[in-house]
Amino acid sequence: MILKRWLVGDPLKTAQARHERLSKTIALAIFSSNAISSVAYATEEILLVLILAGAAAVTWSIPVSLAILFLVLVLTISYRQIIYEYPEGGGAYVVARSNLGDRPALVAAAALMIDYILTVAVSVAAGIAALTSAIPSLFIHREALGLVAILFMIVMNLRGVRESGKFFAIPTYFAIGALGILVVVGTVRSLSNSGAPPLTTSPVEAETLTLFLVLRAFAAGCSAVTGMEVISNGVKAFRPPESKNAATTMIWMSTILASLFMGISWMAFHYGILAKVDETVVSQLARLTFGTGPIYYAIQIGTMALLVLAANSAFAGFPHLASILARDGFMPHQMATFGDRLVFSNGIIILGFFACLLLVVFEGDTHALIPLYAIGVFLSFTLSQAGMVKQWLVKKGTHWQTKLIVNGVGAVTTGIATVIIASTKFMQGAWIVFLLITVLLLMFQGIRSHYKAVSEQIALDRRGERPPLPRRNIVIIPISGLNRAVIRGLDYARSRPGEIRAVFVDVDPAESAKVKIQWAQWGGGVNLIALSSPYRSVLGSLLDYVEEVLEKDPDAWITVVIPEILPARWWQNILHNQRALMLKAALLFKDRVILIDVPYHLTR
Repeated sequence: MILKRWLVGDPLKTAQARHERLSKTIALAIFSSNAISSVAYATEEILLVLILAGAAAVTWSIPVSLAILFLVLVLTISYRQIIYEYPEGGGAYVVARSNLGDRPALVAAAALMIDYILTVAVSVAAGIAALTSAIPSLFIHREALGLVAILFMIVMNLRGVRESGKFFAIPTYFAIGALGILVVVGTVRSLSNSGAPPLTTSPVEAETLTLFLVLRAFAAGCSAVTGMEVISNGVKAFRPPESKNAATTMIWMSTILASLFMGISWMAFHYGILAKVDETVVSQLARLTFGTGPIYYAIQIGTMALLVLAANSAFAGFPHLASILARDGFMPHQMATFGDRLVFSNGIIILGFFACLLLVVFEGDTHALIPLYAIGVFLSFTLSQAGMVKQWLVKKGTHWQTKLIVNGVGAVTTGIATVIIASTKFMQGAWIVFLLITVLLLMFQGIRSHYKAVSEQIALDRRGERPPLPRRNIVIIPISGLNRAVIRGLDYARSRPGEIRAVFVDVDPAESAKVKIQWAQWGGGVNLIALSSPYRSVLGSLLDYVEEVLEKDPDAWITVVIPEILPARWWQNILHNQRALMLKAALLFKDRVILIDVPYHLTR
């Protein structure tokens, strides 16, 4: 408990929740870091595909980047409309459920949850890649460094939304400023230089430049728009007026994203930068622009910080989405419960666990994770835009035709992008995402069915008739001998109404005779039943006896009072048999059986 308080902080009162709301400045650092950070690797992913067709194909990076820029514009306008129409948050899931039904909504939710997990893994892996580009000796430790970064993010987010936002705001804005300086200075220098320097290497042409290859590059670069939906998922986290502040933050985020992305793409094209295994494109551009002095290292540190902190947007989005699903009965109800610091602690921990697992499985390799990325988020983009199209057709309202056109264009463009991404990345590992979406859908439906069955079985009859009560209570005390713990349990049992039976399993005749003599002295007149057990199965004999009583008296409660000795130190438990624990576990799921544990605490 002391360690938890040191790491997470003291609990916050429920009344303090309104003070945990975010200003636009802090919210930009929390919700936008994912989208903005993608500029560090989106251009690189485009180049990695185009270079397969030789150096000449790299010229297509600018048209591909402009197509992605168009997507940014469409999504910005579309999600601003969603923010105003659904101020309670929830994004694609809430929009799809309101307009398209449960199944499309759950597909959107599953896709988003997978994308959030991938966001953490990809962002941290890319951040560590930026670090190892500046300090190559750390390359072999990238996996361990990534795990440490994720654990740090978990702890900080468990401390609360506002506190984590304040902590991460400074490095986020430092990173944006560093990348902004790189783009401004680099772009000005490139525009003042009429020709691009020749390529230092001449890559071997591995494929022919085809439309399919260009589409593959577009699919890879679409990672630049991942994270744009996070603000719409967390509108309630903003200070009032929530929708207005969220929409304004959306504009800020998109402007920064578009400027940095196009600047880096232009510079990479102008200077003939090629993607390398051991150095990122941003690192090459920073070295080319500023040399390897303090500014270069500041840009690398800022890029690393921004990429690692991009995971923070997922830590803001995933728990909130999970809480909405839990509220609707598609996730465990615990996911909708606030922790000590007024955050959805369970969602934060689960997200961190699966992100760590993914990082270990793919050995911290950004390029191995990227093919899994973007599919889920574009699928949710398409479903949310389609849902809004249906809403305008049904609801209409002020300027509904204009809004319909905006969301219609959004649905078509993101739908096309989804098809392109799925078809070009399917064999690279994208099939795993579709498989996981199917698994999550089955999980959602199974959880919903369980909660529905529970509700039906525990609901009181509408006619007001109480279920029939058992007519009597039989109290059973299992004992293995006579001691203070057993006498304590016996005294408690005698305070309860009903017939009391002490049950002893006879595995040793000599010991049994001793127990019977002691019981005559200390048993207080309670009947002692000795069960024969030729195979020395104490637990089995006790369970058989309980079953026998249940069959003989179907109208009775059976209360099993279990005397249990509790050691003074936790490690002393391994020195005692766990018969009481096993008995409780075996009886817990039996109907009409009530368990009462009577502890006897040792002092040393």
